Amino acid sequence: SAIKLAKAILQKDPKDYLAHYYLGKAYLADNKNELALMELKYVDQNGIFDNRLPEQQFRKAIAGLYSKFNQQEDALKQYLLLTKLEPTVADNYFQVAQIYENSSHPEMDLGFYDKTLKYDKRNVKAHAAMGLLLYRAKQVNEAKREIEMAIKLSPDTFSTYYYQGKILKDSKDYPGAIRSFEKAQRDPQFRQKALIESGSCYMMGNSIDNAMNCYERAISADKDGKNPETLYARYFLAACYEKNHKIEKAIEQWQKIAAKQKNFRDVGQKLAEYKDLQANDSLKEYLTSSEAEFLEICKNACVKGMGLQPQQCEQKKWGCQIIATDGANADWRSVRKQSYLLYFYRESNPLEDSVTIKALDEIKSKNCTKGFVLSSSGFSYTAKKAAENRPLEMLGKDQLEKILDKAS
Repeated sequence: SAIKLAKAILQKDPKDYLAHYYLGKAYLADNKNELALMELKYVDQNGIFDNRLPEQQFRKAIAGLYSKFNQQEDALKQYLLLTKLEPTVADNYFQVAQIYENSSHPEMDLGFYDKTLKYDKRNVKAHAAMGLLLYRAKQVNEAKREIEMAIKLSPDTFSTYYYQGKILKDSKDYPGAIRSFEKAQRDPQFRQKALIESGSCYMMGNSIDNAMNCYERAISADKDGKNPETLYARYFLAACYEKNHKIEKAIEQWQKIAAKQKNFRDVGQKLAEYKDLQANDSLKEYLTSSEAEFLEICKNACVKGMGLQPQQCEQKKWGCQIIATDGANADWRSVRKQSYLLYFYRESNPLEDSVTIKALDEIKSKNCTKGFVLSSSGFSYTAKKAAENRPLEMLGKDQLEKILDKAS
């Protein structure tokens, strides 16, 4: 076979770059891509291009392998060289534009998409990508024209609907965006990305169960677990679990992300934030209990943890609100008794100053003496600042833990 023959030549002369090239091509034909890339890297460093080693053919092969293994900087160098070697071949410019679009230099891609269309006016994918870029540049009419042109040229190029979905999502037309992303899923290359985008649309509409379904399907779409997009799917799935107070399941996703990429977004911070769950059962119950159980936990914290008597308890989407008095058998309507307004939050992010302002307004409108905001996720600087010298105490996670421990 070609592989055996090339290896036999290399046994006699390990530096024979042509033998390395033929071995790389043989591996490529045999779908042994990692071995092929190793051989072609050697050729790139040591080979001399001539009729036996055609440069364009070689660079296309190695660029494709770099892209396959997500080594985008190396792929970019090869495709840029190809734009010099084949200045009228549209696909080279398109590949450069695609890499720039997904890199830290997205401002470079518009010119390369433009060049793509200069040499191939019917390039559907370039029209679609241009549409998204023009939309982001607030050139809405031009953007829509590009997308419409792409769909007109090829209605069955399903990747176009991904870009259409992105535009509709940015316009806050979430049902329309979801329909486009569903069509985009028919393209295997865009399936995972389209599922993730559909999930984010459902999240924006507060349809958490549908969002979770999309993220789970996106994770399943990556059979080898090597796609960088999978980390985003896991991250957003964890956000859904956190929102539904299924913290242990969220932690499981964060741990899987951290195993692949330690510095991914705020995953390290999330794991550190929730590590207390393993040691503190009362905090764990506070964060993971059902709505009915949570209400009882808050009442108990009010009575045993703070020495107050609940008079009115109300479930809220963010947690629980209680009006309480300071006497065990007090009538809270009595003008001689002081009443307090308590807010128990179990949100995933630090509370902002809007919470402080709302609490202060309600303390006044409900004729309460004082208020307490208890938050498992803490407060922003401005939230705490807004409460200074006001009849409102902001109790963060450490103080909340002490109250819960005292009540348990």
